[in-house]
Amino acid sequence: MRIEQGFQPTPFPEQNVYLNDPVLPSLLRRVLPADVYSTVVPDLERLGNDVINEFRPLASSPLVTRPTVLQYDQWGRRIDALHTSEGWRRLKAMAQQEGLPAIFYERLYGEHSRTYGFAKILLLVGDTQEVFCPLSMTDGAARILELSGNNATKDIYERLTSRDPSSAFTAGQWMTERPGGSDVSLTETTATPLGESHPYGEVYSLNGVKWFSSATDSEVSIALGRTGPDNAGARGLSLFLVPLRLPLFPEPSAPTPSPISNNIFLHRLKDKIGTHALPTAELSLEGTRGYLISPLNKGVKSITPVLNITRVWSAVTSTGHLRKCLEIATSYAGVRRVKSGQELLADNVVHVERLAKVNLLYRALVHMVFGVVQLMGKVENNPGGEDEGRRLRMLTPVVKAFAAEKATGGMEEAMTALGGAGYMEENGIGRAIRDGLVEKIWEGTVVVLALDLTRAAQDPVVLRSYTQWAESVLASCPGDLRKVLPSVNPTLEQGVCMVRQIYTEPMNQIVQRPALILLGYLTSSLYLLEHASWSWARYPEPKNLDVEVLRRWVLEEGFQTSLDDVERARKSGTDKIEMDTALVFGRDTYAREAKL
Repeated sequence: MRIEQGFQPTPFPEQNVYLNDPVLPSLLRRVLPADVYSTVVPDLERLGNDVINEFRPLASSPLVTRPTVLQYDQWGRRIDALHTSEGWRRLKAMAQQEGLPAIFYERLYGEHSRTYGFAKILLLVGDTQEVFCPLSMTDGAARILELSGNNATKDIYERLTSRDPSSAFTAGQWMTERPGGSDVSLTETTATPLGESHPYGEVYSLNGVKWFSSATDSEVSIALGRTGPDNAGARGLSLFLVPLRLPLFPEPSAPTPSPISNNIFLHRLKDKIGTHALPTAELSLEGTRGYLISPLNKGVKSITPVLNITRVWSAVTSTGHLRKCLEIATSYAGVRRVKSGQELLADNVVHVERLAKVNLLYRALVHMVFGVVQLMGKVENNPGGEDEGRRLRMLTPVVKAFAAEKATGGMEEAMTALGGAGYMEENGIGRAIRDGLVEKIWEGTVVVLALDLTRAAQDPVVLRSYTQWAESVLASCPGDLRKVLPSVNPTLEQGVCMVRQIYTEPMNQIVQRPALILLGYLTSSLYLLEHASWSWARYPEPKNLDVEVLRRWVLEEGFQTSLDDVERARKSGTDKIEMDTALVFGRDTYAREAKL
């Protein structure tokens, strides 16, 4: 039989990704004022088509390839010329033209500008080859200059927030060094004052190795350097603005500055599991000029806005990759026939039940992520909102860790929903999984973020801001909705009580990770409750889908298990720690006892 003969699989249809999203349209209708909603939705509908017709074909084309570096020229001179693919550059330019991150700083919609911009990011993530990694750090750098810059750095700020790719800058974030990833206390890079003044700030000479530097094709970077004694740890670090090439603003007729003109040397590009188009490198700084932009030895505190912003971008990225995979699996179910061609997968109850679970996860993550995005918008536009700022401080590590932890499993389930077709590179699910996996590591692993959460939540004022919000959401649930969901509110109340206990009593260290997961379930459930209450007021009927989403998420999808995990961890003692060590490192306690 020739390949053209016999059964021919039907390709799954690709439709407007905004209009066919199961969550975003109704969420935006609830959270955006009517005038903002009526303005931004047509743009999101337009983007929904552009994702299918422009971004997706480019992202999966041969124009997107891995970056390369040429370290030496023909004559043996060090040049460190980084070459990125045409597809990568075009995707980055297209995202900038969409207003990312410009929307956040134009603030045409006030506190809702964050919601609008991140809605675009959610739709674009799966089809942009990780260009949002450098753009997230660009957002963070712009925020730092907005808060701490001066008149001289305004030109850089305007480039970072520009929609014009021909002049727009991107920024890196150089923290990771060989002694530690998220732990910057052992930072080796030294910063020595040169005794020179510059409009940007005091000039320092930076010397050290930045071991994992993404966005290596940027124009500037934010970097930590040691200005205090080694034994000061993180308290001896300051924050610097570092041009990757000098001069940063060459004359129009001047040649492009050399990649090593600021004594930044690119030793190799990282060979990563995913994010292949993104240039990530090992760099050495050897007398690199940097400008002090933080108070001396206050670098970690000063870089916090970058971490908060990039962690929220990370959460949206995890969720956006899941969106892409779910979109494909759902569309495929409408064309793939089984049982000798007599039944669509869309009519197979077992198959649909599995897709429903992925859909449920996606809904929960979207509501949680955009709940935190709303908080960010409020805090940025109302610096006096201290209570919201405290809640944002507590929820930022939670949303980043929880989305990364949960999204990958949902993506794998979506892949299997296509059978063998899901394992093929052409559909993009494999790339989404590989790229999405890094979100479990970038900007902090779940364990690192659990420790960060503990530091925040053990502040009684911060914890109270969260629990009071949670209790207000529970109290706002309509009485007739409570009757429809008799077990939901008591379960959530138990979760709030457990969270309060965890962070006010002496803590067993083992509790910290399961506590973060519990907070992820609780927070996502509370945001789903807000949406269900809104939906119930509009459509008070027994088969209200938003109400059913809330019921299933709270009662069937792991909330109770997370409560049990926390309780078990709270009661565990040194015996568990010893046995964990024995399990991991092969120390057979029983064998040792038998020899005695």
